[in-house]
Amino acid sequence: MEISSKADMDVPIAQAFELVTDFARHERSAMRRGAEVSRTDALKVPGVGASWDIRFDLRGKTREMTLEVVEFDRPNQVALSSTMQGLDSRVEIELVALSRTRTRLILRSTMKPKTLTARLLLQSAKLAMGNITKKLDKRMLAYAEDLEDRYSKMA
Repeated sequence: MEISSKADMDVPIAQAFELVTDFARHERSAMRRGAEVSRTDALKVPGVGASWDIRFDLRGKTREMTLEVVEFDRPNQVALSSTMQGLDSRVEIELVALSRTRTRLILRSTMKPKTLTARLLLQSAKLAMGNITKKLDKRMLAYAEDLEDRYSKMA
């Protein structure tokens, strides 16, 4: 199953990439939402090989996920691969410079089931694809606005 979304923001591409790959901030954000996040690599700077073990509650069950950066092409793209209880996924975040001060953020996610349970989960998600896409588009717009706010405070 594939899903994608995009949002434009008033942030230069280099700074947008730095904000998107601020993994420490993303870790803290997940922990504030109740997830247990532990870094499993020893990298000092963001790059290929950065990885995490994540535990969180979703729909009344505790889920465990491993997440790893598999591509890191500054300032254009970062790709993450994850495995969660029979579901493998890849998330690609691409940045495209629209002008010197404007950047398009494109998110693509591909999910592949490895178990029957995961296959059923994806089948039900496909039925709700319209609602899922609308929610993702709203979250992408909110994320782009957050990146704009963070950039304006940096400048």
